[in-house]
Amino acid sequence: MEEYLRSRVPWSTEPSLETKANEVGIDFDELIEGIKNNRSDEEMAKQFGVTPKTIGYLKEHFWTKGIGSIMGQD
Repeated sequence: MEEYLRSRVPWSTEPSLETKANEVGIDFDELIEGIKNNRSDEEMAKQFGVTPKTIGYLKEHFWTKGIGSIMGQD
């Protein structure tokens, strides 16, 4: 009997943080820099021209899901 091994390629459950940032016009590297430097939602919102709620949402994604939401295995 011949066995076939299936590769279980990782897949994403939702868009990455970079994709979400780009969708609202925020430079991903600058977003990460702001998070790294513990800048407030208000500071970052002013810098990027978005609402503090938008920054809060992106930060929440970073802290709970990381940069990407990858599931599965090779």
